[in-house]
Amino acid sequence: MKRMLVTGASGFLGSRIIEFYRDRYEICAPSHRDMDITDQEQVWEVFHDFKPDMVIHSAAISDVGMCERESERSGKINVDGSRNIAMASCEFHAKCLFCSSDQVYFGSQRGGPHKEDEDAAPLNVYGREKLLAEEECLRQNPECVILRLSWMYDTRTLKEEEHGDFFRTLASRLRTTDILCYPVNDVRGITDVNEVIRNMEKAWGLPGGIYNFGSPNDRNTYETVVRMFQALNWDVGRLSKNEQAFAPDLRDISMGQKKVNDNGIFFSTTLEGLVRNGTNVYKSLAR
Repeated sequence: MKRMLVTGASGFLGSRIIEFYRDRYEICAPSHRDMDITDQEQVWEVFHDFKPDMVIHSAAISDVGMCERESERSGKINVDGSRNIAMASCEFHAKCLFCSSDQVYFGSQRGGPHKEDEDAAPLNVYGREKLLAEEECLRQNPECVILRLSWMYDTRTLKEEEHGDFFRTLASRLRTTDILCYPVNDVRGITDVNEVIRNMEKAWGLPGGIYNFGSPNDRNTYETVVRMFQALNWDVGRLSKNEQAFAPDLRDISMGQKKVNDNGIFFSTTLEGLVRNGTNVYKSLAR
Protein backbone atom coordinates (compact mmCIF):
# COMPACT_ATOMS: atom_id res chain seq x y z
CA MET A 1 0.00 0.00 0.00
CA LYS A 2 1.47 3.34 -1.04
CA ARG A 3 1.97 6.08 1.52
CA MET A 4 0.15 9.43 1.36
CA LEU A 5 0.93 12.43 3.54
CA VAL A 6 -1.87 14.98 3.93
CA THR A 7 -1.41 18.41 5.45
CA GLY A 8 -4.37 20.40 6.72
CA ALA A 9 -6.05 17.19 7.85
CA SER A 10 -8.49 18.98 10.16
CA GLY A 11 -9.71 21.35 7.45
CA PHE A 12 -12.65 21.17 5.06
CA LEU A 13 -10.68 19.65 2.18
CA GLY A 14 -8.07 17.69 4.12
CA SER A 15 -10.57 15.84 6.30
CA ARG A 16 -12.49 14.71 3.22
CA ILE A 17 -9.34 13.60 1.42
CA ILE A 18 -8.51 11.35 4.36
CA GLU A 19 -12.03 9.93 4.51
CA PHE A 20 -12.03 9.13 0.79
CA TYR A 21 -8.56 7.60 0.51
CA ARG A 22 -8.09 5.95 3.91
CA ASP A 23 -8.76 2.42 2.59
CA ARG A 24 -6.57 2.84 -0.52
CA TYR A 25 -3.40 4.31 0.96
CA GLU A 26 -1.45 4.32 4.17
CA ILE A 27 -2.09 7.87 5.32
CA CYS A 28 -0.07 10.14 7.57
CA ALA A 29 -2.06 13.21 8.61
CA PRO A 30 0.06 15.09 11.15
CA SER A 31 -1.56 17.74 13.29
CA HIS A 32 0.03 21.16 13.69
CA ARG A 33 1.50 19.90 16.96
CA ASP A 34 3.12 16.95 15.20
CA MET A 35 4.36 18.94 12.21
CA ASP A 36 4.50 22.71 12.09
CA ILE A 37 4.91 23.29 8.36
CA THR A 38 6.75 26.56 9.02
CA ASP A 39 9.45 24.58 10.87
CA GLN A 40 11.68 23.05 8.20
CA GLU A 41 13.33 20.66 10.66
CA GLN A 42 10.00 19.24 11.82
CA VAL A 43 8.86 18.80 8.22
CA TRP A 44 12.06 16.94 7.37
CA GLU A 45 11.64 14.63 10.38
CA VAL A 46 8.09 13.65 9.42
CA PHE A 47 9.05 13.02 5.80
CA HIS A 48 12.10 11.01 6.88
CA ASP A 49 10.11 8.83 9.26
CA PHE A 50 7.04 8.27 7.06
CA LYS A 51 8.67 8.29 3.61
CA PRO A 52 5.54 9.26 1.63
CA ASP A 53 5.05 8.33 -2.01
CA MET A 54 2.74 11.31 -2.52
CA VAL A 55 1.83 14.47 -0.65
CA ILE A 56 -1.34 16.54 -0.74
CA HIS A 57 -0.61 19.95 0.73
CA SER A 58 -3.94 21.52 1.68
CA ALA A 59 -2.88 23.29 4.90
CA ALA A 60 -3.40 27.04 4.67
CA ILE A 61 -4.99 30.08 6.21
CA SER A 62 -7.76 30.49 3.66
CA ASP A 63 -9.83 33.10 5.51
CA VAL A 64 -9.36 36.09 3.21
CA GLY A 65 -10.13 38.59 5.97
CA MET A 66 -7.69 36.98 8.39
CA CYS A 67 -4.95 37.12 5.77
CA GLU A 68 -5.56 40.87 5.45
CA ARG A 69 -5.45 41.36 9.22
CA GLU A 70 -2.59 38.98 10.02
CA SER A 71 -0.53 38.97 6.86
CA GLU A 72 2.76 38.16 8.61
CA ARG A 73 1.31 35.03 10.18
CA SER A 74 -0.57 33.94 7.06
CA GLY A 75 2.50 34.51 4.91
CA LYS A 76 4.57 32.17 7.04
CA ILE A 77 1.98 29.43 6.71
CA ASN A 78 0.78 29.98 3.16
CA VAL A 79 4.16 30.75 1.59
CA ASP A 80 6.99 29.55 3.84
CA GLY A 81 5.11 26.42 4.90
CA SER A 82 4.32 25.54 1.28
CA ARG A 83 7.95 26.03 0.31
CA ASN A 84 9.03 23.63 3.07
CA ILE A 85 6.58 20.96 1.92
CA ALA A 86 7.68 21.27 -1.71
CA MET A 87 11.37 21.10 -0.76
CA ALA A 88 10.84 18.03 1.41
CA SER A 89 8.80 16.34 -1.31
CA CYS A 90 11.67 16.88 -3.72
CA GLU A 91 14.26 15.66 -1.24
CA PHE A 92 12.35 12.48 -0.42
CA HIS A 93 11.10 11.84 -4.00
CA ALA A 94 7.39 12.19 -3.19
CA LYS A 95 4.90 13.49 -5.73
CA CYS A 96 3.51 16.76 -4.38
CA LEU A 97 0.10 18.26 -5.07
CA PHE A 98 -0.19 21.82 -3.80
CA CYS A 99 -3.70 23.23 -3.33
CA SER A 100 -3.77 26.78 -4.65
CA SER A 101 -6.77 28.97 -5.44
CA ASP A 102 -8.76 30.73 -8.15
CA GLN A 103 -8.13 33.88 -6.08
CA VAL A 104 -4.87 34.34 -8.00
CA TYR A 105 -7.06 35.59 -10.89
CA PHE A 106 -8.83 38.21 -8.74
CA GLY A 107 -7.56 41.48 -10.17
CA SER A 108 -6.98 40.28 -13.70
CA GLN A 109 -7.86 42.79 -16.39
CA ARG A 110 -8.81 39.93 -18.68
CA GLY A 111 -12.19 38.28 -18.69
CA GLY A 112 -12.52 34.59 -17.97
CA PRO A 113 -12.25 31.78 -18.39
CA HIS A 114 -8.67 32.30 -17.25
CA LYS A 115 -5.73 30.24 -18.47
CA GLU A 116 -2.86 29.00 -16.35
CA ASP A 117 -0.15 30.79 -18.35
CA GLU A 118 -1.60 34.29 -18.16
CA ASP A 119 -0.04 36.96 -15.93
CA ALA A 120 -1.73 37.17 -12.55
CA ALA A 121 -1.83 40.16 -10.22
CA PRO A 122 -4.13 39.29 -7.29
CA LEU A 123 -5.79 42.14 -5.42
CA ASN A 124 -6.02 40.52 -1.99
CA VAL A 125 -3.33 39.21 0.37
CA TYR A 126 -4.55 35.63 0.18
CA GLY A 127 -4.33 35.58 -3.61
CA ARG A 128 -0.86 37.13 -3.56
CA GLU A 129 0.31 34.59 -1.00
CA LYS A 130 -1.02 31.70 -3.05
CA LEU A 131 0.66 33.01 -6.19
CA LEU A 132 3.96 33.46 -4.39
CA ALA A 133 3.63 29.99 -2.89
CA GLU A 134 3.09 28.53 -6.38
CA GLU A 135 6.28 30.20 -7.60
CA GLU A 136 8.27 29.01 -4.59
CA CYS A 137 6.97 25.44 -4.86
CA LEU A 138 7.91 25.17 -8.51
CA ARG A 139 11.28 26.80 -7.91
CA GLN A 140 12.13 24.30 -5.19
CA ASN A 141 10.43 21.33 -6.84
CA PRO A 142 9.70 21.58 -10.59
CA GLU A 143 7.72 18.33 -10.41
CA CYS A 144 5.21 19.89 -8.02
CA VAL A 145 1.63 19.89 -9.36
CA ILE A 146 -0.17 23.13 -8.56
CA LEU A 147 -3.95 22.79 -8.42
CA ARG A 148 -5.84 26.06 -8.63
CA LEU A 149 -9.07 25.19 -6.83
CA SER A 150 -12.36 27.06 -7.09
CA TRP A 151 -14.99 27.64 -4.39
CA MET A 152 -15.84 24.16 -3.09
CA TYR A 153 -18.92 22.78 -1.36
CA ASP A 154 -20.22 19.53 0.07
CA THR A 155 -23.69 18.25 0.85
CA ARG A 156 -22.48 16.77 4.15
CA THR A 157 -21.08 18.27 7.33
CA LEU A 158 -18.28 16.17 8.80
CA LYS A 159 -17.67 18.26 11.93
CA GLU A 160 -19.96 20.44 14.02
CA GLU A 161 -17.49 23.33 13.98
CA GLU A 162 -17.13 23.22 10.21
CA HIS A 163 -17.87 26.48 8.42
CA GLY A 164 -20.76 26.64 5.98
CA ASP A 165 -20.31 26.67 2.23
CA PHE A 166 -22.35 27.74 -0.78
CA PHE A 167 -24.47 24.62 -1.07
CA ARG A 168 -25.16 23.81 2.58
CA THR A 169 -26.03 27.45 3.29
CA LEU A 170 -28.49 27.38 0.40
CA ALA A 171 -29.96 24.04 1.55
CA SER A 172 -30.54 25.32 5.08
CA ARG A 173 -32.22 28.51 3.84
CA LEU A 174 -34.56 26.51 1.62
CA ARG A 175 -36.22 25.39 4.86
CA THR A 176 -37.18 29.01 5.55
CA THR A 177 -39.23 31.59 3.66
CA ASP A 178 -36.25 33.93 3.25
CA ILE A 179 -35.54 35.75 0.01
CA LEU A 180 -32.23 34.44 -1.33
CA CYS A 181 -29.87 37.11 -2.64
CA TYR A 182 -26.94 36.40 -4.96
CA PRO A 183 -24.40 38.66 -6.70
CA VAL A 184 -24.65 39.57 -10.36
CA ASN A 185 -21.10 40.96 -10.54
CA ASP A 186 -19.30 37.74 -9.61
CA VAL A 187 -18.43 34.95 -12.05
CA ARG A 188 -16.59 31.92 -10.71
CA GLY A 189 -16.65 28.15 -10.63
CA ILE A 190 -18.40 26.49 -7.69
CA THR A 191 -17.29 22.88 -7.37
CA ASP A 192 -18.44 19.74 -5.57
CA VAL A 193 -15.46 18.94 -3.34
CA ASN A 194 -15.98 15.22 -3.96
CA GLU A 195 -15.16 15.70 -7.65
CA VAL A 196 -11.96 17.50 -6.68
CA ILE A 197 -10.92 14.68 -4.38
CA ARG A 198 -11.68 11.91 -6.89
CA ASN A 199 -9.70 13.71 -9.58
CA MET A 200 -6.68 14.15 -7.32
CA GLU A 201 -5.74 10.52 -7.90
CA LYS A 202 -5.48 11.27 -11.62
CA ALA A 203 -3.53 14.46 -10.88
CA TRP A 204 -0.63 12.46 -9.46
CA GLY A 205 0.22 11.49 -13.03
CA LEU A 206 0.41 15.08 -14.25
CA PRO A 207 3.74 16.69 -15.16
CA GLY A 208 4.88 19.41 -12.81
CA GLY A 209 3.16 22.73 -13.40
CA ILE A 210 -0.01 24.74 -12.80
CA TYR A 211 -3.51 23.43 -13.51
CA ASN A 212 -6.98 24.94 -13.14
CA PHE A 213 -8.80 22.30 -11.14
CA GLY A 214 -12.52 22.79 -10.71
CA SER A 215 -15.90 23.17 -12.37
CA PRO A 216 -16.24 25.50 -15.35
CA ASN A 217 -18.88 28.22 -15.11
CA ASP A 218 -19.56 31.14 -17.45
CA ARG A 219 -22.54 32.64 -15.60
CA ASN A 220 -22.63 35.05 -12.69
CA THR A 221 -23.71 33.58 -9.37
CA TYR A 222 -27.26 34.94 -9.54
CA GLU A 223 -27.78 33.52 -13.04
CA THR A 224 -26.31 30.20 -11.96
CA VAL A 225 -28.75 29.86 -9.06
CA VAL A 226 -31.68 30.93 -11.27
CA ARG A 227 -30.78 28.19 -13.78
CA MET A 228 -30.47 25.69 -10.94
CA PHE A 229 -33.92 26.59 -9.56
CA GLN A 230 -35.45 26.41 -13.04
CA ALA A 231 -33.93 22.97 -13.67
CA LEU A 232 -35.30 21.71 -10.34
CA ASN A 233 -38.70 23.42 -10.70
CA TRP A 234 -38.09 25.45 -7.55
CA ASP A 235 -39.61 28.87 -6.93
CA VAL A 236 -37.44 31.40 -8.79
CA GLY A 237 -39.48 34.16 -7.15
CA ARG A 238 -37.49 33.61 -3.97
CA LEU A 239 -34.31 34.86 -5.66
CA SER A 240 -33.11 38.44 -5.77
CA LYS A 241 -30.08 40.23 -7.21
CA ASN A 242 -27.20 41.61 -5.14
CA GLU A 243 -25.98 44.44 -7.35
CA GLN A 244 -23.62 45.98 -4.78
CA ALA A 245 -21.10 43.16 -4.29
CA PHE A 246 -18.06 43.58 -6.57
CA ALA A 247 -19.52 46.73 -8.11
CA PRO A 248 -18.73 48.74 -10.14
CA ASP A 249 -16.23 46.25 -11.64
CA LEU A 250 -17.21 42.68 -12.39
CA ARG A 251 -15.14 40.01 -10.62
CA ASP A 252 -14.56 37.20 -13.08
CA ILE A 253 -12.30 34.46 -11.71
CA SER A 254 -13.76 31.64 -13.78
CA MET A 255 -11.18 29.11 -14.96
CA GLY A 256 -10.66 27.30 -18.25
CA GLN A 257 -10.24 23.51 -18.07
CA LYS A 258 -8.51 22.78 -21.38
CA LYS A 259 -5.18 21.86 -19.78
CA VAL A 260 -6.63 19.27 -17.39
CA ASN A 261 -9.08 18.06 -20.05
CA ASP A 262 -6.13 17.42 -22.39
CA ASN A 263 -4.71 15.22 -19.61
CA GLY A 264 -7.91 13.19 -19.23
CA ILE A 265 -9.33 14.99 -16.19
CA PHE A 266 -12.86 16.38 -16.35
CA PHE A 267 -15.27 18.19 -14.04
CA SER A 268 -19.03 18.68 -14.20
CA THR A 269 -20.04 22.25 -14.89
CA THR A 270 -21.07 24.24 -11.84
CA LEU A 271 -24.71 24.06 -12.91
CA GLU A 272 -24.59 20.29 -13.50
CA GLY A 273 -23.13 19.69 -10.04
CA LEU A 274 -25.61 21.96 -8.28
CA VAL A 275 -28.59 20.41 -10.05
CA ARG A 276 -27.38 16.89 -9.30
CA ASN A 277 -26.92 17.63 -5.62
CA GLY A 278 -30.03 19.80 -5.48
CA THR A 279 -32.14 16.84 -6.58
CA ASN A 280 -30.99 14.94 -3.50
CA VAL A 281 -31.67 17.93 -1.23
CA TYR A 282 -35.19 18.22 -2.62
CA LYS A 283 -35.85 14.58 -1.80
CA SER A 284 -34.64 15.07 1.78
CA LEU A 285 -36.82 18.19 2.22
CA ALA A 286 -39.83 16.32 0.93
CA ARG A 287 -39.51 13.55 3.52
